[in-house]
Amino acid sequence: MSLLDIIQPIMIKWQDLLRLRDWDIKIEIVTTKWRKSGDIKIDLEDKKAVMLINEKPKCENLEELIVHELLHVKLYAMDQLIDEQLEIIYGDNEEDPKREFAYTQFMKVLETTVEDLTKGYLAASGSTEPLSFGRLQPQIDEELSS
Repeated sequence: MSLLDIIQPIMIKWQDLLRLRDWDIKIEIVTTKWRKSGDIKIDLEDKKAVMLINEKPKCENLEELIVHELLHVKLYAMDQLIDEQLEIIYGDNEEDPKREFAYTQFMKVLETTVEDLTKGYLAASGSTEPLSFGRLQPQIDEELSS
């Protein structure tokens, strides 16, 4: 069974549960070297998204990965609103330390919120699959190799 065959039913299930039925979401498996487990590119006006999934994800729990990326779709309008506000306040110079600080703080809050919601939705759905700790593995490997 291919990775796409495994992911597709999970995505359909969660697209329904998260009330994203009216979105056209395509899955692409990334076969080149890539540092991420997943990402999603979103067209809010056309309600289309492309979910990119690493063929060798660091995230062991694929359902967790799919829910996380779909929640980014749910929160995308807010994400863009805040991004536009940061540009109005700080300008578009991404090297401005004030803008960079504000943007970094926003992204940290967004990612932790999406991850908390992901864990909550998985728990509420009765998921028994253990959460992924793959992002911590490089730190563990480095600690144990010293």
